[in-house]
Amino acid sequence: MLLAIDAGNTNVVFAIYDGDRQRGLWRIGTDRNRTADEYMVWLIQLMGLKGLKAVDIHGAVIASVVPGATFNLKRLCKDHFGCEPVIVGQPEVELGTRALVDKPEEVGADRLVNTVAAFAAHKCAMIVIDFGTATTFDVVDEDGNYRGGVIAPGLNLSLEALQLAASKLPRIEIAQPPNVIGTNTIECMQSGMFWGYVGLIEGLVSRIRAEFGRPMKVLATGGLAVFFAKATHVIEHTDNELTLRGLLQIHKRNMGQ
Repeated sequence: MLLAIDAGNTNVVFAIYDGDRQRGLWRIGTDRNRTADEYMVWLIQLMGLKGLKAVDIHGAVIASVVPGATFNLKRLCKDHFGCEPVIVGQPEVELGTRALVDKPEEVGADRLVNTVAAFAAHKCAMIVIDFGTATTFDVVDEDGNYRGGVIAPGLNLSLEALQLAASKLPRIEIAQPPNVIGTNTIECMQSGMFWGYVGLIEGLVSRIRAEFGRPMKVLATGGLAVFFAKATHVIEHTDNELTLRGLLQIHKRNMGQ
């Protein structure tokens, strides 16, 4: 079985695959100081609830945008699962995509993994929107290569910044308000967050398509993908496990499968 690890700025996601079938999926808050032993104590208990054991794991793959966490995740794989992980971004790891940008080494591992998975699923030029700590828009060309994109503050990050900067504003949940024009403070804030992000999505997708100059599908991933897909016609597909599927494909490629 394969252990796939996606380390983001907010959460680290662990998934176990038996071939193409997912056997378990768990999240833990990202902590650069969490040790390999601490990860293992937490993970092995959750694996046990699914009837899985450490000896069942025969391979591992890691994509991380948190350099401080990568070392301990690598130690987790080597010390507790007895396998050398495939780490996205290392020179010897073949992705099946090229980053055709000014500084390829600066492209986040998650964005390259999403490119691989999106192209494998749809075989066409695409815009991949990832709703995470940041909201990213990634451009995939007709050959499956990464061509650049856009990075905007994530919705939760924007909301936190607003609440920190304006002391009189209350804490609110992210929700679609009944109207665009709010008639109280909470509805006004919800409208700004929700419809403001719909405007961001539609505006950037329109400008990217115009600049790219060729037809492009739009796929969204991340926790808020389905939430926003219901509010705008520009999001054509959603896939909340896009990054994990990309990791699975990259591991297969590097194992010669």
